[in-house]
Amino acid sequence: MNNPLVVEVTRGASIESVHLVDVALVDNTGNLVEGWGESSRPTLPRSALKPIQATPLITEGVADSESLTAQQLAVACSSHNGEAGHVEVVDRWLEKLGFSHNVLECGAHVPANPQAARDLMLSGIQPDSRHNNCSGKHTGFVCLSKHFDLDVSGYIAPDHPVMKRFVTPAIEDFCRIDLSDEVPGVDGCGVPVWSIPLSHLAGGWSQLRARGSGQRLLQAMVDEPFLVAGTDRACTRLMEAASGDAAVKTGAEGVFCGVDLREGFAFALKVRDGQARAAEVAAEWLLDRLGCVEFAAPQTLKNWAGTSVGEIRVSPAAN
Repeated sequence: MNNPLVVEVTRGASIESVHLVDVALVDNTGNLVEGWGESSRPTLPRSALKPIQATPLITEGVADSESLTAQQLAVACSSHNGEAGHVEVVDRWLEKLGFSHNVLECGAHVPANPQAARDLMLSGIQPDSRHNNCSGKHTGFVCLSKHFDLDVSGYIAPDHPVMKRFVTPAIEDFCRIDLSDEVPGVDGCGVPVWSIPLSHLAGGWSQLRARGSGQRLLQAMVDEPFLVAGTDRACTRLMEAASGDAAVKTGAEGVFCGVDLREGFAFALKVRDGQARAAEVAAEWLLDRLGCVEFAAPQTLKNWAGTSVGEIRVSPAAN
């Protein structure tokens, strides 16, 4: 087994914390070309699976039939901040489908963006399911359900036709895995979450770039990076920095995936202690390694006064 990738958190001249990261890097056919740590470790992809979960919108003809825009496709792949621009796209899409936000089964939480959360609080409006970071994905599931005239209620259940006929088979197909004997967990937004070997998850991302359905979604993501995440978010920042050369998506508990849109190399990583700060730094380092961004600088660590006190970096030993 190879050593894991090491992300260090420094304070002054001291290394204060260390995060260990398992990584699988595959080529454009999905074959493993490089790995750090347990590159085949079973992993719950969480939101890093969203572009694959959205592929039935393309493969089943829904996007063309419903004239879905790049904005709608991007938000279907998103874990958004709940900012006004995100909520507006979801709201318009639901309105076009003839539903209110009450149809979404993802639950409600305050916007992830602090300013959007403050604005909502000051307006006196309670957060609803549109502000949930997964509302775009769920609107995509509702759209799929309506297209096939299915009962939309309970669309998040593993045995609902949306999941059983479309979403789960897409995961199996793209990630080249058989889930028939597996029992899923429940993701934060209520949908099934499957355990997938990290190398297969990376392979699923390479297949996104290799197939027309995935290409369309990835292009929407790089065309509308703000809608995929939002202000001060790593996914948005990294896709903007890559200038169309890469698409990326984070997942909860230290998961991050990405693909080089030029050559088809793709990666999936999981931080063992689940820290997002380490996942973001490791993802940027990998994009630098692939030549998709010019220089992956360490993240500056600041105190509450805004003073730079250290950095978050991939260990220099990895270079």
